[in-house]
Amino acid sequence: MTPAGKVAGVEKGAAVRLEQVSFSYGEAPFLFDVEFAASKITAIMGPSGSGKSTLLNLVAGFETPRSGRVLIGGADVGTEPPSARPVSMVFQENNLFAHLSVERNVGLGRSPSLRLTEADHAAVAEALKRVGLAGKEQRLPRELSGGERQRVALARVLVRDRPVLLLDEPFASLGPALRDDMLDLVASVHAERGMTVLFVTHQPEDARRVGQNMVFLDNGMVAATGVAADFFDRSGPEAFRRYIGSGLFGDGSRDVARKRT
Repeated sequence: MTPAGKVAGVEKGAAVRLEQVSFSYGEAPFLFDVEFAASKITAIMGPSGSGKSTLLNLVAGFETPRSGRVLIGGADVGTEPPSARPVSMVFQENNLFAHLSVERNVGLGRSPSLRLTEADHAAVAEALKRVGLAGKEQRLPRELSGGERQRVALARVLVRDRPVLLLDEPFASLGPALRDDMLDLVASVHAERGMTVLFVTHQPEDARRVGQNMVFLDNGMVAATGVAADFFDRSGPEAFRRYIGSGLFGDGSRDVARKRT
């Protein structure tokens, strides 16, 4: 196994850079030129169709740019398949295999063939304990709640131990309390591991809760970037203020939920 903290020569906390990356779905063009700071949680927001999931897919390697470069830790990963990139991704549908137990779903993060060593089994057990699923190793995904299934997906991220984590609205289907619990778990894991997190969300409160930085997309391009707390100030980027309306901006009575450095 690759030593913890390093994958394919890329240290934990790797910056992610999309350098004049162009892509299109039919008539919908996208052009991304942006850098995501190492070891930070960056919330990515924007209207539907603005390119949020597309951006993550370009980083993960599920889509190929027409032009431009995708760099992780300064290394051009444009020719690397998704499996070779120093990236883990959690989707809204959590991407679990229905016929595999919780333990085996997490074990896939160590070995796609599920040929696990004693050390692998120990890592799986530790990850399940970390996300609050100890004792549920042999359950099938259908026997879990929605929040528990997302915890399984997060445990798989932990055993993969990649320097970049991509979250594509993974908690959108959860109720507010469960979503807050999962966001807090992500923030806690981030504090421990120091990975670079790119977090797509439609929920401004989610961005305020865990986001350290913010990238706002509009019309297939990056419209604004900066510190997340600044976006929720009344002097924040105009495009973002138009998008979320006036109700969520600080006025002395509603402060940013969490500011972390």
